[in-house]
Parts: sequence; C-alpha cells; structure tokens
Amino acid sequence: MSNEKIQHEIEQLRNEINHHNTLYYVLDEPQVTDQYYDQLLRKLQALETRSPEFLTADSPTQRVGAEIAEQFESVQHEVPMLSLDNAFDESEMLAFNKRLKELLSMETALQYSAEPKLDGLAVSLLYEHGKLVRAATRGDGRSGENITTNVRTIKSVPLKLNGTKVPQLLEVRGEVYMPLEGFRKLNERQAKNDNKVFANPRNAAAGSLRQLDPKITASRPLTFCSYAIAQCQGESLPDSQYAQMQLVKSLGLPISPYIQQLDSIQACFEYYQDIAAKRGSLAFEIDGVVFKLNDINQQQQAGFVSRAPRWAIAWKFPAQEVMTTLLDVEFQVGRTGALTPVARLDPVEVGGVVVSNATLHNMDEIKRKDIRIGDTVIVRRAGDVIPEVVAAVLKDRKAGFKQPEMPKKCPVCDSEVVQLEGQAAYRCTGGLVCAAQRKEAIKHFASRKAMDIDGLGDKLVEQLVDLKMIDTIADLYSLTLEQLSSLDRMAEKSAQNLLDALDRSKSTTLPRFIYALGIREVGEATALALANYFTDLASVEKSDEETLIQVADVGPVVAANIVHFFDQAENQQVIDTVLAAGIHWPPIEKPDDIDLPLKGTTYVITGTLQNYSRQQAAEILKKLGAKVSSSVSSKTTAVVAGDKPGSKVDKADKLGVTVLDEKAFEDLTGKKDD
Repeated sequence: MSNEKIQHEIEQLRNEINHHNTLYYVLDEPQVTDQYYDQLLRKLQALETRSPEFLTADSPTQRVGAEIAEQFESVQHEVPMLSLDNAFDESEMLAFNKRLKELLSMETALQYSAEPKLDGLAVSLLYEHGKLVRAATRGDGRSGENITTNVRTIKSVPLKLNGTKVPQLLEVRGEVYMPLEGFRKLNERQAKNDNKVFANPRNAAAGSLRQLDPKITASRPLTFCSYAIAQCQGESLPDSQYAQMQLVKSLGLPISPYIQQLDSIQACFEYYQDIAAKRGSLAFEIDGVVFKLNDINQQQQAGFVSRAPRWAIAWKFPAQEVMTTLLDVEFQVGRTGALTPVARLDPVEVGGVVVSNATLHNMDEIKRKDIRIGDTVIVRRAGDVIPEVVAAVLKDRKAGFKQPEMPKKCPVCDSEVVQLEGQAAYRCTGGLVCAAQRKEAIKHFASRKAMDIDGLGDKLVEQLVDLKMIDTIADLYSLTLEQLSSLDRMAEKSAQNLLDALDRSKSTTLPRFIYALGIREVGEATALALANYFTDLASVEKSDEETLIQVADVGPVVAANIVHFFDQAENQQVIDTVLAAGIHWPPIEKPDDIDLPLKGTTYVITGTLQNYSRQQAAEILKKLGAKVSSSVSSKTTAVVAGDKPGSKVDKADKLGVTVLDEKAFEDLTGKKDD
C-alpha cells in the first residue's frame, strides 16, 4: 500500500472514530457495539505503528500519556474562571431575580438557562484551529494548573472539533466528574490493590485529574460536561446561553442532557423541584442547579462582582447529612481478605432512607477524622453511594470514648491480620482457610490458568460451599460420586466427568500450582519466575523477603505477601493435604548461571531513571546475575542513581561505594545498544 493510501485510510479511520465518539459521548446515540469500536481503534493503532510519520497529536489513539510530570506548570486564564454565588431557598432565588430586574431596568420576566450543578472539578479547554492545545484547572480563578496531558486521556473530550465552521480559537469551560458506577468500581479496585479508597466521586475526580502520571488518569472513569464558552475568535456566537451550548454540542463537546430554557422565575422553581426529584436516580452526583441569564447581552450588562458573575447563581440542594451516635465499629472481611471498618449507628433517616450502618473506609481515615466509639457523628448519604461517616462532633465527646482498633486476628478465621508497609488496607493472611475468602480461593484454584479443573464453574463452587461439602481447596479431592450426584442438575455422568477432571488436575506444573494458591499479587509471570528460581515448592515456602526479592518480577510488596502467606500454619496444612491427595509435577532443572556477567555482585537503585522504572532496572540487573538490594552497605557493588536520589547516594559516598548514573548503568548492562 502506498504512503498516500495509508494516509487516506488513517484519516478515514480517525473521522469514523471521532464520529462514533460524538454519537456516544455527546448525543448519547451509539450506533455501533463496543467491540466494533475497539476494532476500529486497533486498526488505526496498527497503521500508525507501521507508519509513524502520519501520527498526529489529535489522533484518537493518543489518549494515554507516556511521560510523568514532575509538577504542573501554572497558566494564566485570559478570562478569569470565577465562582458562583449560592442560593438555598426560594426567597433567595426571588431576591436574585429581583436584583437582576432592577440592575437591568426590566419589568417583564427574565429568561434563564438552567442545568444540574455537577459535583466535580472545573476545567478550561482551549482549542486553536479546532485542536485541543491546553487544558487547565480553575486554580485561584486567575491562574490554574496545566493538565493538558491528563485531560487528553478523557475520551469524552474531543482532541479535534467537528464541523465546517470551527472557530480559530475557542475556550470552553466545563466540569470533569466521575459517574457513580465508575466511582464504585474504582473504589473496589483501589481496595483490592491496597490503594487509597476515595471518600466521594468529587474527590476521586480531582485526585485522578491531578495525577503526575497520565496513565493513572487514563485508567480512571472520568468524563466531561461543558457549561460555558469563555472566548471565541473567528466565528460569531449565538446571543443566548442555551444556543451557545447547542453550538458547543455541534462541535463535538458534551453538554448536559438536562439543560433547558426557562421563561420565568416560577419556571426555575419547577425545574429545581424536578431535578431534585431525579437526583437519586441520576448516574452522577449533583449538588444543586445552576441558573444563568439566557440573554448574553443581559449577562454583559449585569457584569461581575469581584469573585462571581451577577447573572448566575447556584441553588444548592439541602445537605444529605445528619447526626447520630456511633454505637460500635465492626470489621468485615472481603473476598480478597481486606478488613474494612463498618460503623454501627443508632438508626437515623438520611435522604429518605433509614441508615444503621456506614462505611469508615479504613483505619487511616478513622485516625485522620479522630472518630471514637460513642461519639456523635455526622453521616452523609449521596444518591446511591454507601453512607459514610464524615466527622465526629467533638463538642459532644465524653471522657473514656476509645478509638477503634484493628483486630490482630481475622474475625472470621482467626488467622493473622497484617498491614504491609506503605499500604492503607489490613488483610487476613488465611487465604486458603478463611470463610470470607473461601469461594474466591476455590474458584481461582480451579480456573483454567491454575489447576484447570474442567466442569468446576463458579456456580458449582458456590453450591458446594453453601452445602458445606467443601471448606478448602483440599476438600475438592475427597469429593465422591455419591455427593456430586446428589446436587441439583448434576447427573451421574456429569459428576463422574468432574471427578475425572479433578484426577487429571493432579498432574500439573510447579508454576501452575504456585499460581493456583492465590497468593496476593502473585500472577502467572511471578509464579513462573519463582518456580524457575527455586525449582521446588519447599524452597519457596521457607524463603525470606531478602531472598525473594532477588527473583525477577518480585519486589518488596510481593515478597512480603509470599512470606505472610506461607507463615500461616493453616495455609501450610491445606497445602500438605492437597499434595497428599496426589498432586505432582515434573522436576525443574535450575539453569546454570555460572557464566552470568554480574554473578556475585549487589546493586542498589535509587532516584528516578529517565528510560526505566526501578523495577525494570532491577530486572535487567537480576537477569545478568546481580542481586538487587534496598539498602546500601559496605558489601554493595554500586548504587545506580537517577534524578533526586536522596540519602542512599550520601551513604554510598561515605562508604566509598561506586555511584553509577543512567549512562553508566546502560554501559554496564549493554542496554545502550538495544
């Protein structure tokens, strides 16, 4: 295919993908399946990879940033990003309407544009000749932070505007927010990975948008909604707020589907009540309604005060917060072993729902908020989000109220509870015996990439556990034909097939078996690395953290997870029982590494390298036979230092240990020639 044809096909694909983005994010009228859309995107990626000379910054493929910023640069807002004055009841809205009529010398009814007030983060998008060139936060209203790289990862933000009459310059203001379902899934993922759990969608959106690594932003379910045009050059604008937003929509930018023109202040009251009634069923959080004079000339005539326009107001909803007594704190064990504190409350009605339980997120939040059993606490409920304890009312606290303490033993299985360094979550270590984790552990053990037990699906596992036929993975190998045949929808032939599959699974490999144990963060690649390094299970079981981190793909966190898992006598007992049932694998011969060039050396990596993460650099050194340590000593061969290396370089200098920069590291490992 000629270059001209490739370029033409790339342009066609980009136009088609941008068209479907508009249909999906702006018009809410998708015409193709997600699978078809993904196929288009992959085809475009393949063409751009083969012909990088045609890759442009506004391509739909350029949604994931690659560079990590040290800090966000400050940018000046040519038009200030002001706040809004608030109203809290009809009388304040009537006063707002009266002030405007007096200011404008109007006797007839004023017309307003109205839309729900999204609870997110205000941003400015600047387009030049239709291409997104800058995105910035509100900041102090006069200057904000340049977050262009992060905003480019938000799929609802067009990198290139649609239409034939695209302004030479267009600045659009809007809100970046996180839909409730995306927020729920993000928090589930955060908790599973021992990361910070966000208190609400607004905090999640703000935290996601201000990440130094754009790849993290790209992984978060953010979306964007336009609410104003700040400046425009090269094209004339409609003379009403509502019409301007329809223009924004025609250019490919999302606007609120609930935006309306209203002919009187009474219509504003009715709109507010309608949106308030819909609030609980919306897919996103709102905290009020924004009303703006619809006539742009009237807006300009009304003008501004120091921090807000006179022609707009936010009518806020009543806070969905109440006070009640914290009776106790209990700890629930999730399916991945994470312990979550749950507040037991004196039942109270919040937003029309009686609440007796609320989340406390984690122990760090309890300490930060200084919440104690017996306190009068403020409880918030927003939409369908799980109620949360916001704060304690300190003036009501009495002497003797105690802060909740994390149990040292799992409340379900009595295994040890641990918290790994640098992580908020506490976790039960009884992965193979804990009833709270039982079903997930057995499902994982039977999965295709683990023991591959054909016929043992999720529903059957749940049935076997619920009927108390199995408690742990070891019990699978003692199931009988009579037991299985007695199950619903399990004929004798199916039961025998499952027993045959269980028998076949006994012949496996060491990497599969290690992976099947479900040790936290030990995936297939890590299990394979452990098997190849140690060659037998016993050596893995008795290894300490310092030994484990010498294994490729194993860092300090994974090493700690492995040690804690095998330290539990209950886990060891289950493993012994499973092995006694006849599980076996062929021996692994340890590769001869006598000729590895860095065998017998020890390196420490510190600071930020330009071309490698620390983990990548460690893997390179390990593959050459070196050990990688986390601390500098007189036995250290050299320290590999990137930007901002900290105290490890100072210690190396004191001990006379060689310090290598990134170029010297590449010279040592031969990576410069790759």
